[in-house]
Amino acid sequence: MGNQVVIAVGTFILLLTGLLLGYVLSQLVLGFLAFNLLTFFGTLSLILIFGTLYYVLFWQLRREQSRPSTIDEGIPNQVDEGVSDSYLKNRLIAKLSGDTAAAERLIEQAKETYPGMPENWYCERVLDDLERDRSGE
Repeated sequence: MGNQVVIAVGTFILLLTGLLLGYVLSQLVLGFLAFNLLTFFGTLSLILIFGTLYYVLFWQLRREQSRPSTIDEGIPNQVDEGVSDSYLKNRLIAKLSGDTAAAERLIEQAKETYPGMPENWYCERVLDDLERDRSGE
């Protein structure tokens, strides 16, 4: 919930700063506001505040979206979006000494056991199972 508060407050301040910046710039362009050192630094500070808030807000949103979610019943976390299917399949095939058919069989077994999960999840699950089996030997 803390991240949602940060996002809501950041969005409000970003909106307010954007409106104020738009107003100041329109007054400068229309000639109702004299261009001097004070208006220059004021406008520059509004631009910096707006840019910083924009960057921080979208950085926070991206970080929140990429955070893996946990699943109940002891099933491992879902894999981040940035990890591709092919990377995980290549890791799995490498663990199986290049046996592509065995990798596909293990993925299909995981799909039958845990239906409805993303493709990345099945690869990660099989990799975790292999690690656990090898460390248990």
